[in-house]
Amino acid sequence: MSERLTAISKYLSFVLRHKPQAIGLKLDANGWARVDELITCAARDGRKLTPELIAAVVATDPKQRYAFSEDGARIRANQGHSVDVDLQLKEEEPPAVLFHGTARASLEAILVHGLKPMQRHHVHLSVDESTAYAVGRRYGEPVILRVDCAAMRADGHVFFRSENGVWLTDTVPAKFLAIAGDRTGS
Repeated sequence: MSERLTAISKYLSFVLRHKPQAIGLKLDANGWARVDELITCAARDGRKLTPELIAAVVATDPKQRYAFSEDGARIRANQGHSVDVDLQLKEEEPPAVLFHGTARASLEAILVHGLKPMQRHHVHLSVDESTAYAVGRRYGEPVILRVDCAAMRADGHVFFRSENGVWLTDTVPAKFLAIAGDRTGS
């Protein structure tokens, strides 16, 4: 993505996931915003968005953070919300193992208390170690955790998969975590 599209993507993440009210934007119960309203609200906030720029962000975002409605009139973030929305996710059977990237500074607390969604609705999990590494690197020296999803499912935990392939669950208790590459854990 170009620097301009990256800046727009960060702005969209802020208003579609966390603070729509900061620009007077209204999300519906499922997290959708009208594209024309987003453009109007952004203009009042001093941001010049066009349907073409928004479409370029949606099309080129490497993490596929956003989706358009079938008619293209609405947009929403696929996951990662801190505002109350119902993405209408359906329970899915996860792979036996998923991964979570974090910063080494957080590792001790996570290994005691598990993974929690913090300000978001769910804990985000990746299908591969490289994606988890990239996520963890954003927060400091990265550490990759292996999540024993098969054991979690056997224990009654529920998993969802967002439109862009990110796996979501409410929490991951510490007993289901191991440092990736550590053969002594679960």
